Amino acid sequence: MERASIVDHLPVYIFDEINRLKYEARVKGRDVIDFGMGNPDIPTPTPVVAKIREAVLDPRNHRYSVSRGIPGVRRELAYWYKRKYNVDLDPNEQVLLTLGAKEGFNHLIQAITEPGENVMVTTPCYPIHRFAIQLARANPILLPADPNQILEAASQALATTNPKPRTLIFSYPNNPTTACVTLDFFERAVDLARRNDLLLIHDFAYADLVYGGYKAPSILQAPGAIDLALEFYSLTKGYSMAGWRVGFCCGHAPVLGKLKRLKSYLDYGMFQPIQIAAAIALRDCDTEAEKIRSTYEERRDCLIRNFEQAGWRIAPPQGTLFIWAPLPERFRQMGSLDFARYLLSEAEVAVSPGVGFGDGGEGFVRLALVENEHRIKQAARNIKRAFQQAD
Repeated sequence: MERASIVDHLPVYIFDEINRLKYEARVKGRDVIDFGMGNPDIPTPTPVVAKIREAVLDPRNHRYSVSRGIPGVRRELAYWYKRKYNVDLDPNEQVLLTLGAKEGFNHLIQAITEPGENVMVTTPCYPIHRFAIQLARANPILLPADPNQILEAASQALATTNPKPRTLIFSYPNNPTTACVTLDFFERAVDLARRNDLLLIHDFAYADLVYGGYKAPSILQAPGAIDLALEFYSLTKGYSMAGWRVGFCCGHAPVLGKLKRLKSYLDYGMFQPIQIAAAIALRDCDTEAEKIRSTYEERRDCLIRNFEQAGWRIAPPQGTLFIWAPLPERFRQMGSLDFARYLLSEAEVAVSPGVGFGDGGEGFVRLALVENEHRIKQAARNIKRAFQQAD
């Protein structure tokens, strides 16, 4: 029996097309160099793995946990914010553990958004930022992701949209564009929010992956942000713990309490040994996180250098584990999806088409730095050959 549902209104996931083509190529024995998904290939730090092995053997950790996270891991996240950003957080009221930032973000939007509400979000963006709004039966109001444009665009939307938006969602360092900001940007965002009774939601997934001496600020460093902003942080990228699904939401306690209440109906918390190991990551693994960051920076430099020699000039990003690459001029008319198909077919290189992140991503492709330098150089050689054949 056919039943209509909110899922029917979601578009076809554009990355499924690339995944299908990758699978078909591999079945034929082709060696695909895969920059498509930001799936870290660097092992989780050894102290974290050792701790979970120890914790798993303790039968006391085999029972249900608590949905908001055990006190120890929430305390370590609060200490981490104090050490990194000089931000004071109450681990009981202003920190919440989530089953990965993606789950936490989606449930936050469910918890605070009314059907028919207008919610401001960027284009391009990480897909769940937009589609969580649609799953909540609300309306995304699209703003440019460029930090030089977004706040002015938000001001215009606040003045002209009915009903007036109550929430602005953004992310810096940005996935997919890699755009970065200074603390001054967040101070201006907080001022805008204060004047318009606006909630700010900041996805800080790439806090740890920054390059060239740049340090990404937390929105919670901005004066007054704790009264009107929530920030998501994840151990996925900086600590190479993708499969562990450890995320946090922290900041404005009254709104965070709504997410805490919703989660109490939905889950019994993360497997406790993972929480114990996550606390070790936050407490003891700064050195390992720096090694991970350094590896991505070396890969970034290797890719930029070798792709330029292949005929594809790309600006190096300040942050994230991605490269946001404009289509080469002679392929511009092709569009990002067809160009991604072309690279896979002719160069055995998989990338993510920019249009998959929203209309604002057209004209770009995203490459994840999840292949080693040897594979990056091979990809550059393959691309150079494909470009020469096209010429």
